[in-house]
Amino acid sequence: MNKWQVEDLLKDYHWKLHSVKIMRESMNEVNVSMVAQYGLQAAMPKGSGDPSDPILKEVERRDDRWKKIHAFEKDIQLIQSKLKKVENEREAEVLHWLLEGKSMRWIGMHMGLSHTHIQRIKDAVIRNMSA
Repeated sequence: MNKWQVEDLLKDYHWKLHSVKIMRESMNEVNVSMVAQYGLQAAMPKGSGDPSDPILKEVERRDDRWKKIHAFEKDIQLIQSKLKKVENEREAEVLHWLLEGKSMRWIGMHMGLSHTHIQRIKDAVIRNMSA
């Protein structure tokens, strides 16, 4: 994995993590059982999977959503697996706030450093994580 890929994953980490949480909750709230199990409707013929079938389209949409969730989780786990490579305290602090979605200007104000110095620390973090 090169440094640009690591940098992109760091930028996207915060929103992907929150998106996974929200998408999982919304997918679990919906009743995934769309087939009647009891009564007269249970004995009726089921859809055959015609491409214009709205149930089939909904199942495909949800399947695509689960694939997106799994792709986001893969990116999140990749970053989490590389966190151990950052050992310097200052770099670890910058990394923490980057993963929280904070800007370099905000991190600089928080740590009492210039945002350009934070940029240099971030570059060192990315070098460590991509090695």
